[in-house]
Amino acid sequence: MENVTVLGAGSWGTALAQVLAENGHRTLVWTHREEQANEINAQHTNQKYLPNTKLPENLLATSNLEEAVLHSDIIVVAVPTKAIREVCKTMGAYLQNKKIFVHVSKGIEPDTLMRISEMLKESLSSNVIEEIVVLSGPSHAEEVVLHHPTTITAACSNLDAAEKVQDLFMNNYFRVYTNDDVVGVELGGALKNVIALAAGISDGLNYGDNAKAALITRGLAEITRLGVKMGGNPFTFAGLTGMGDLIATCTSVHSRNWRAGNMLGKGMKLAEVLDNIGMVVEGVRTTKAAYQLSQEFDVPMPITTALFEILFNDKEPKVAVDELMIRMKKREIDLY
Repeated sequence: MENVTVLGAGSWGTALAQVLAENGHRTLVWTHREEQANEINAQHTNQKYLPNTKLPENLLATSNLEEAVLHSDIIVVAVPTKAIREVCKTMGAYLQNKKIFVHVSKGIEPDTLMRISEMLKESLSSNVIEEIVVLSGPSHAEEVVLHHPTTITAACSNLDAAEKVQDLFMNNYFRVYTNDDVVGVELGGALKNVIALAAGISDGLNYGDNAKAALITRGLAEITRLGVKMGGNPFTFAGLTGMGDLIATCTSVHSRNWRAGNMLGKGMKLAEVLDNIGMVVEGVRTTKAAYQLSQEFDVPMPITTALFEILFNDKEPKVAVDELMIRMKKREIDLY
């Protein structure tokens, strides 16, 4: 059994910590809120993020980052994308030896256009990184804690490290595959949030199943176009971290991105939507980054562009949809 630290006690960090604890690992989850750590330790619950879930008694929590970092040589980074650099900067003072970092957030940093593994490499000294592994796939925390069958991917250029993470998490309800296509896995996990926002908008406009099916399939086409241009394997985008994650996020009420889009489609403004959800909606920041990437790599991404206009230029959702529908005609299958 291993000592494992999970940084971040949101819904996904907590669900993954539960998997690790149930697998017998000595698991310590870090939160910057002392009252949340006390709740997990004393009551074995995390009511804000996973209401009505009883956590394993061997799952412990701390609000002391130094204690969390020194607990293990395997650190699962489950904080929102916008918090990664700050957490890495603080954590750097306590790192004494090389560790395996497993990141589970799904986003791209606007302006720098860095994937999360690139952010980690830039924010941490190379002397303390043994490997960086991406853990991603179609996985709602609310279903994982109920032991509903879930299948995801551990990706690393070093497959030995990916297999180590596979062994840490895998059990009879949580199946883990391995992949060496870090670029494809990270991009698929991040960009599907953009399409999920668009799918939510479509549902908010009451456009039905035809429209959502079109958004998912054409969304996958533009994700793949960009991903292959950036060095990803096209087959990755047809797998768990591409099509799989896209289906789960575009069709489920568990998805914050879908819920945010749904509210936008019903006429709410972005600030009001984010206030209403009360948790990070990664797709909003990622939409900006995806739009910037489409410009940088000269890849047409019409759905992403339409969503960018809705989120950041106040375009009416129905107008954006109408403009998508009357674009210049084209072939369905294009070379990447």
